[in-house]
Amino acid sequence: MAYLAALIIAVFLGGVVSGFAGFAFSAVAGAILLHFLKPMQAIPLMMMCSIVAQLISLVMMRKHIAWKESTPLLIGGFLGVPIALFLLTRIEPKAFRIAFGLILVGYALYMLARPAVAIVRHGGAAMGSAVGFAGGLIGGLTAMPGALPVIWCELRGLSKEHQRGLVQPYILAMQVFAIALLLAQPGAISRDLLVVTAAALPATVAGTFIGMALFGRLDSCKFRLVPCCC
Repeated sequence: MAYLAALIIAVFLGGVVSGFAGFAFSAVAGAILLHFLKPMQAIPLMMMCSIVAQLISLVMMRKHIAWKESTPLLIGGFLGVPIALFLLTRIEPKAFRIAFGLILVGYALYMLARPAVAIVRHGGAAMGSAVGFAGGLIGGLTAMPGALPVIWCELRGLSKEHQRGLVQPYILAMQVFAIALLLAQPGAISRDLLVVTAAALPATVAGTFIGMALFGRLDSCKFRLVPCCC
């Protein structure tokens, strides 16, 4: 019973933050789930729930989605994800939990200390692909592919709508690609994991709708503070 309650709370909070900020589902959910699930259980679970959260958000944000502008990110990400999934199957769970925590702390510290103005005036396709590749590596290992692209958007001083229009298609594509690769590996996604995911989806959906409702209440300046709280 405690396991189920923790699962529902984790994905609900992840859905709220994902709907609110457009990213960070796994940063929030993973902080709870990795305490009682192994990485090869928690990561696919977070990916599948994140896919549902991103689909809801994309439908509601569809007029801001910039698929063409996201292409360099996507190309790099598709190269990085397979490498990350290969490494995921060989990581020791305790070491992974520590590394995951350090990534969250480092990310939060950076977002707190980052400059308040844009410091990158021109972001070329090559740099976008490099960011996408690094994001794919991190995403395949942690189910958080949006972390580096969000930082990249922040450095460019993009508005909250422009940022979400770039990052959310990338997150969705990386999560779907990663799940497809895992499904191609026999035994990587068990029947029990699918059952657990099905139980988690209603809470994910509810949290995402609440987060989307809150998103409309923020201006771009306040939106920049969201990653610090995630």
